[in-house]
Amino acid sequence: MIGYLRGTVTHLQVESCFINVQGVGYRVFIPNSTRQELAVDKPVTLFTHLNVREDALLLYGFYSQAEYDLFQQLITITGIGPKVALGVLSAVTPTEFCAAVSQKNAVLLTRIPGIGKKTAERLILELKDKLGLPDELLSSPAKSPTGAGAVFQDPAQEALAALVALGYSQGEIAPVLGRIKAEGQSVEELIKLTLKEFARR
Repeated sequence: MIGYLRGTVTHLQVESCFINVQGVGYRVFIPNSTRQELAVDKPVTLFTHLNVREDALLLYGFYSQAEYDLFQQLITITGIGPKVALGVLSAVTPTEFCAAVSQKNAVLLTRIPGIGKKTAERLILELKDKLGLPDELLSSPAKSPTGAGAVFQDPAQEALAALVALGYSQGEIAPVLGRIKAEGQSVEELIKLTLKEFARR
């Protein structure tokens, strides 16, 4: 198992990056929170999980130990694969997720892409006694994935990630977002306007 990679970022994409480790380029799938910490041509160390499939060996990387630990917990849950677990970490921080589980806030969890009502209830049932947080964090309200605690600082970036999740490519989204983006627009407005542009083609 590959526990971590230490090298230089050579390419940075929406859902993955390439890291040069002594001349070998590794493609690593990353959450948006990790992506924000990376920059091309900069050194980085990522905690990694190697997912072995019949048709591929996929690496998932995390900037922090907390992200890595939560990812490991998530993929033990029935119905939660690496891709969905990565989506959870792109939507909320580990602290926010743990607080939502500890407070049994299924409504908040269902706002995370890929998490339905039954899956949210399963997460709460199976993880409520495994995730430890200080009392002061557990007593504070868990934040919504679209609220102040979201990992995105730029609405256009969040809209881009949401549209990629819908099946569009970054190459076709970016030019349209660049044309319609204006200061003060919400994520929902950007997504709606971009989809309208696609519908006209």
